[in-house]
Order: sequence, then C-alpha cells, then structure tokens
Amino acid sequence: MEPDLFTAAAEDRQEKDPSSSPLAVRMRPRILDEVVGQQHLLKPGSPLRRLVGDGGSGPAGASSVILWGPPGTGKTTLAYVVSKATNKRFVELSAITAGVKEVRAVIESARRASGGFGKETVLFLDEIHRFSKAQQDSLLPAVENRWVTLIAATTENPYFSVISPLLSRSLLLTLEPLTDDDLRSLLRRALTEERGLGGAVTLPEDAEAHLLRIAGGDARRALTALEAAAGAAIATQEAEITLETVEATVDRAAVKYDRDGDQHYDVASALIKSIRGSDVDAALHYLARMIEAGEDPRFIARRLMISASEDIGLADPTALPTAVAAAQAVAMIGFPEAALTLSHATIALALAPKSNAATLAISAAQDDVRRGLAGPVPAHLRDGHYKGAAKLGHAQGYVYPHDVQGGIAAQQYAPDAVRDRQYYTPTRYGAEARYADVVERVRERLGRAGEGGERG
Repeated sequence: MEPDLFTAAAEDRQEKDPSSSPLAVRMRPRILDEVVGQQHLLKPGSPLRRLVGDGGSGPAGASSVILWGPPGTGKTTLAYVVSKATNKRFVELSAITAGVKEVRAVIESARRASGGFGKETVLFLDEIHRFSKAQQDSLLPAVENRWVTLIAATTENPYFSVISPLLSRSLLLTLEPLTDDDLRSLLRRALTEERGLGGAVTLPEDAEAHLLRIAGGDARRALTALEAAAGAAIATQEAEITLETVEATVDRAAVKYDRDGDQHYDVASALIKSIRGSDVDAALHYLARMIEAGEDPRFIARRLMISASEDIGLADPTALPTAVAAAQAVAMIGFPEAALTLSHATIALALAPKSNAATLAISAAQDDVRRGLAGPVPAHLRDGHYKGAAKLGHAQGYVYPHDVQGGIAAQQYAPDAVRDRQYYTPTRYGAEARYADVVERVRERLGRAGEGGERG
C-alpha cells in the first residue's frame, strides 16, 4: 500500500475522538479559505487554487510547485488541503526516510494509474532539500512528462538546495512567516471551535501576547503552547489561561518587549551600544531579549552588519565578513538555529578592537560634497576611451601606477577644491595601526604629507 498523507484510519479515529489528536492537527484547515496568512498565494486563479480545481477551472496541469518557507508557515497544511480537495491520487514521501527506490515506485504507480484509469497523481515531497542531486534527478522524468504533479516543501533556499532542472520545471512559491494577526485569529478559533478547545477556557490579552511571542510566526508552535497551557488550566479547574500558567507550562518567562513600540528600538539600541562598549555579556543579554521576544532575525543581522562598519571598521577587517556571513546564514536557516549564528557574530563584534575612523571619514567627505566642495575631475583622470577624448586633453599625462616602482604615482587625484583635505584619520587600535602606517607613507609619496589634515 502506498504511503498516504493522512491515512483513512487516522482520520476516522480523529472524527470519533478529536481529543486523540494534537490541537495543531485538529485545527488544520480543511479548505483553502480556512488557511491563515499566505494570502498572496491564495488569490483567485493562483496556482494553488487551480490545483484544487477552484471555480471549475480544473487542475493546474503543467504546474508542479515548490513551497519554500520557514517552519510552521503552512507548507504541509497546503498539501493537506490539496489532498482533501482534489480528485487526484495523493501520495506523500519524506526526503528524510525515502530514497530513489521509493520515488521510482510512486512514479511507476502513477503511470499505471494514469494509463489504466485516467487518474492523475499528486506527489507531496516534504523536505526536498534533504535529497541529493541524484535523488532529485530521479524526479525529473515524472515532472517533465506530467506523470505526477509535484508539491515539494523546503525550509532552505531552493536556489541552493534544489537542482536547476527541477526548479525550471516548477513554480516556486514563497511562504512568509505568519503575522501576529494571523496567529491571533488562529488561537481564537482554536479556543472557540468544537474541534479545538470548544470554549472550555478563555485567554486574556497578556497571556495571548506571550503566546504570540513564543510562536515567532510558527502556527504549530502557537497551537502546541496553547494546548499545553489549556491542559494545565483545565486540570486545575481554572476557567482562564493566565500568563503565569502559560509561563509555567512552556517554561519561558514573558519578555517585556513591544516589537512595534519604543522597546523595539530601545533594546536594539542597547545591543549596538553594548557591542560598541565591548561589553559582551550585556550584548548577549539584549540579543537574548530580542530573540525571546520573537524579533525578526534578519533585523538583528542587519544591525550587526552596520555595527561592524560603524564601530569596528579596519581595527578588525574580519568583523564585516563575519557579520555578513551571519546574515546570510540567518536567512537560510531561521530560528531556532539562527540564535547560535547571531550569538557567534555578537561575541566576535563585542570583543573586536573598535574604530569609528571609517565612519568619520565618509561623514566628513559627504559633508564637503553637500557644501559644494567638489569641482571638476582632473583632466588626466577622465575617461579617455572614446573618440575625441585626446583632443579634449582627457587622460593625457596620466601615470599608470603599476608602471612606477612601489606602485604609487605622485600625481593629483582629488579635485582642486578638496586637494588638501584628509578625511581618513586611522586609529592605532588593532589591525588599523597597520593602516595608519600605510596612510602616512602613501600621503608622503603623493606629496600630501602634513597638508591640510582637515576632516571638513
């Protein structure tokens, strides 16, 4: 017997005894209109609606689909809705447990069903990023010849984790993290609907807000936490799920943090100022507060990248690459693992030697430009690659530095208006001490040592 997404036996048991299934399973949408969030994918005429035959328009036909998004955003839910709504055969495989043998068996069965009974097959493949290139290759003939309609789910960037031929034959649909409003609607439905908690308990605003923070955009996590808290309240014959009950059941203290208010900016500011002040412990505290409050990890990563240039600069040239690598990793893996990457980068930046020389340098240069200190580019530096440039004197007299011993040609580079301005004043901290020596030697070679010395 082929693996089915949700077996008939399990569904029958759930109907007879709803409490036998987790709340997250009981509240799983049965039709597309019950899906929360992802409205950009559920508009009339969208690939998902065509796949389930909305409006009599029939299946999507040529469109296999790759669903990409973080955990708990509805990838499996959408597959489940398709399985309930379509008349096609629906088969599920997980890339964690399946291999080429299982894939080929499903494809062969699909070909027989199509040829013998005119029955089309939808194959839901969860965690496709765990398939090797060879395993993904085995899907190509079936997708290309439309023996199956593939719905593949992944939490990793498919441009890195899915082979190009499969991507080109599929529609890539990106699922976004659920908003607080999406999750709030889901929690309130779960509290009141009969298949959920059936009004057995109520949820005050402070407890609801904490559940939303815990969820971090993950519907499954929100419902699991609600179920645990509701169970504790019912066991003690409480009619209300208090904040204390939520904290006790999920073992996480409430974080006083409003992502849309002053606290959002205050805590972010404190994180950066702690890094600037080299207090690694304080920096980790504020990082933890942001993580526990459900802050977008990409926002944190962006702040770290800015800090690397603003407060560290050339005192540690590895700071910016570290922050950029952290941002890329965070975008690919998401929470909870992204917390490790953000910690790594925060510690590195907090303990790095500090210099704001690069920040002051560009600020002074921009200030001069805004004040009108610009002037024409020296003629010998202008573009000389077009016809007539030589007649205008462009590029004439330019000395190619690679032809000069030491690689530094003593010629004027800046416009006359700022010829003697010195914007960059390196510190003697960390690796920037080396740049300080280099700048001194270069300016002397250019005949500019001791000239001006002004920032602006």
